[in-house]
Amino acid sequence: MSVLWIVIPMALLLAAIGVAAFMWTVKTGQMDDLETPATRILFDDDDVTSPDETDAVP
Repeated sequence: MSVLWIVIPMALLLAAIGVAAFMWTVKTGQMDDLETPATRILFDDDDVTSPDETDAVP
């Protein structure tokens, strides 16, 4: 029974850290757009040039 005096505060501290981390991610804008990063890989980047094309001498 005395172990509850250790486990309950540790659980509350861990929960508080989790809530603080979630609030930080929301405040910094990491939760603003969840759809675009998932679909960005499906589209081609047409305007990307290779490093050889930018260093070529005409």
